[in-house]
Amino acid sequence: MPNHFHLICSFINNANLSIVIKNIKSFTAMKIIDAIINNPQESRKEWMLDLFEKNGQRMQSNFRFQFWQHENHPILHNTKEMYQQRLVYLHENPERAGFVKHPIDWKHSSSIDYYTEAGKGLLELIRLD
Repeated sequence: MPNHFHLICSFINNANLSIVIKNIKSFTAMKIIDAIINNPQESRKEWMLDLFEKNGQRMQSNFRFQFWQHENHPILHNTKEMYQQRLVYLHENPERAGFVKHPIDWKHSSSIDYYTEAGKGLLELIRLD
């Protein structure tokens, strides 16, 4: 999705969910902001960087910019039914938003891994089902 992401994950060694999400957000924010800064064709560069910097000044915990909102909505998948329901929701989200006709057409989705025989998405998956 262009303004948020969905993630289903499992942890080993009692990893802390909030730290994992913080690290994902930090890493991706740095990469995206770096891509904006270093793209000479980005016509909205100054506007976006100014917006991220103003948001960054609102909280002392920010280094300079704030790309992601400081919130998340974790949902515990404690049954196989709940896991399956959330997986379908995650895969169908780009279709419901009108970005694609079929979930497997969304480039940044694991749906091609789940719904086709030969499909392989962008990320290596460890299947939980």
